[in-house]
Amino acid sequence: MPYAAISYDVIPGHEDEIAEIFSNFRRVSTPIMKNEQGEEVGRLLGSAVFIKDEIVVRVIHYEGDLAAVGRHMGQQSGVHDLEGRLAPYLKTKRDTTSPEKFAQHFRASHMRCIAQLTKENYPGPLPAGVEA
Repeated sequence: MPYAAISYDVIPGHEDEIAEIFSNFRRVSTPIMKNEQGEEVGRLLGSAVFIKDEIVVRVIHYEGDLAAVGRHMGQQSGVHDLEGRLAPYLKTKRDTTSPEKFAQHFRASHMRCIAQLTKENYPGPLPAGVEA
């Protein structure tokens, strides 16, 4: 199951304010992602957000298509609330006011994945006590 990372360039010195914004994030209405026909195309499995000085990284664990993640997140009111509260702390301003514009930002801020190591791709037998 893949992971994706989204970066945010923020103004340094505001780590606590930004942490507060993310700690009050309103979760998505459903982890199930659907296409325009209403068919399930994936699931959000989890996410984590990290901050260090002027870089924030959101790691997303998901099943399905990454573009569907961007479309799904762009339709969530909690995401738009977070984006509005985060705007004063961004180095580079961006327009994420519509699902289409959010999806465009999502694609532009997506970080290149260079390795994904999981128990599913562990070479050889798993250590005792680790389930496949």
